[in-house]
Amino acid sequence: MSALFRFHGGIHPPEFKALSNGTPIATPPLPARFAVPLSQHLGNPAKACVALGERVLAGQRIGDADGRISAAVHAPTSGVVSAIGPHAVAHPSGLLQDCIVIDSDGLDNWCAPSPLPNWQDAGDDEIRTFLRDMGVVGQGGAVFPTSLKLGVNTLEQLIVNGAECEPFISCDDRLMRERAGEIVDGIRIAAQLMRPRTVLIGIEDNKPEAITAMRAACAGSGFEVVAIPTLYPSGGAKQLIRILTGKKVPHGVRATDMGVQCFNVGTLYSLKRAMMDGEPVISRILTLSGDLARPGNIEARIGTPFAHLLAWAGIQPDSEGVIMGGPMMGFDLPSLEAGVSKASNCLIAKSRALFPPRPPALPCIRCGECASVCPAELQPMDLYWFAKAKDLGRAQEADLFDCIECGACSYVCPSQLPLVDFYKFAKDEIWAAERDKKAADRARMRHDFRQLRLERDKAEKAQRLAARATPAPASSAAPDPDKAAAIRAAMARAAEKKAEDSHAPAKTPLSDDAKRAAIEAAMTRAAANKAARESAVSTAAAPGDEAKRAAIEAAMARAAARKAAQGAAAGAEAGATPVAMPASPSQPKPAIDDAKRAAIEAAMARAAARKAEQGVEVGAASAAMPSQAKPAIDDAKRAAIEAAMARAAAKKAERDAAQKGDN
Repeated sequence: MSALFRFHGGIHPPEFKALSNGTPIATPPLPARFAVPLSQHLGNPAKACVALGERVLAGQRIGDADGRISAAVHAPTSGVVSAIGPHAVAHPSGLLQDCIVIDSDGLDNWCAPSPLPNWQDAGDDEIRTFLRDMGVVGQGGAVFPTSLKLGVNTLEQLIVNGAECEPFISCDDRLMRERAGEIVDGIRIAAQLMRPRTVLIGIEDNKPEAITAMRAACAGSGFEVVAIPTLYPSGGAKQLIRILTGKKVPHGVRATDMGVQCFNVGTLYSLKRAMMDGEPVISRILTLSGDLARPGNIEARIGTPFAHLLAWAGIQPDSEGVIMGGPMMGFDLPSLEAGVSKASNCLIAKSRALFPPRPPALPCIRCGECASVCPAELQPMDLYWFAKAKDLGRAQEADLFDCIECGACSYVCPSQLPLVDFYKFAKDEIWAAERDKKAADRARMRHDFRQLRLERDKAEKAQRLAARATPAPASSAAPDPDKAAAIRAAMARAAEKKAEDSHAPAKTPLSDDAKRAAIEAAMTRAAANKAARESAVSTAAAPGDEAKRAAIEAAMARAAARKAAQGAAAGAEAGATPVAMPASPSQPKPAIDDAKRAAIEAAMARAAARKAEQGVEVGAASAAMPSQAKPAIDDAKRAAIEAAMARAAAKKAERDAAQKGDN
């Protein structure tokens, strides 16, 4: 006999179990219509895998598991799928959820059973996948997928929960009495998968028949059936673990981390039916109690409307609503059109005799009674104040989520405060805030990813444009035959020209004497040209203009003489040697280079040609009009002209001298 331990707190409310535990499990008639919820387990709802108008058989899968934390759902009977969509469900919010509605054909034809053959030799992953597809979930209230709970390979203790501590509920009691052998078969399967050192089955001592039946079924198996004291809420997982093992599961720690796992007897019964009989979870044992003509326990098909079951059990006219679950942790059903789910364990028809109206709530007097009975060792009065003030941060710091919502604090509160309602409100607010935060985080991540994608696309576009703008390397481009031939021809011509230049005689620079001779020859040519122009002018002049001609010749002679004198003086200042010139009206000039000489000669030739043309025209005009000939210029005007010409010659001589000095 294992030693027993005690958890903190607990209460002894009236049991009311005798209303329903005295009769065997019954089977009510099938309804005409079933509403099977797609979300009747913890995690993601199942995905419908049937279509409207499709005919289905009992046990046929109609919803596939969606993800790791999910489970399949199956048709409870044969018939036709008449609707897939929102429908009333058993939830305190009263909100609609997706359901598959099946109109029964009344035949209840089953599909062929599909057990897992040789399950003793099957791998762990194969077994867990099979259980997920068979829709096996926890039936103690949390409806957690059993395939995940079986994922622990090594345990110290496997705990089987047969305590059933809530008042009015007796479905587990009748199940253990009538089908203990099948429960033990389910325990064997779980034990093979999880390999615990010990298996402990805890049953409250107010169920002697169940204890006897389970001990008989466990004979020779090594499983130990332990009778525990009747105390609410000993059926809680942490509380039962504490009673049977002495281990206290702290806040934030899972029981499996301490080598313990807990399963409800109803879960293990469904495990056996799925593995060994090939029957998916399409029904469960359900207690009908309260203000009914025929209370008791029934095996109800999943999706059966609650109104159908209560009408069959004879609900009384004075009933005032229906509770699903026990009176401590249950909730009022918002609609009786909702269907049975895998979490439905009890329906209680309320009456004033069984459930008198709760007195009005009064202010908290801080008596501490709630803290003395709290099985989670919390301070309920502080949680109440935090929840009422919406100080959710401090409520979490006070371990709000360790509250199992057993209702023991509300039961003993002298001020009649609905404490659990405040805790549920605070939890819902925190969960809503967490959902909003996660949604905002996802939105921010999507925005950041979009910005990253835009920047990446922009960079890739810039790289493509740069690649197109950069010319391809010469080695990678295909050679153009025509262009290559033209280049070779040009290179050949350049080489030939270079060779000709190299064989040509080199030009020697002119000596000073040769340069002087060239200058003298050029000046002689210029003087001859000037004389020819003057001769042409004099010939073209009128015969009576002798005085004017003589004056011009004299002025030109004086200007030439002055120019020659100025040139000689500039040459002496620059240190140049005077060049002997032939006898002529003008004096020799300093030597100049070939380029300048050629330019001067060309300019002088152009000026002489223009002057000759002008002289011919003037002579012709004078010949035509001899009577209009102008008189010779007077001496004063001549003297002014000569003075201006002298000043111009002096300035020119100064400029020439300055240029030579710079050179």
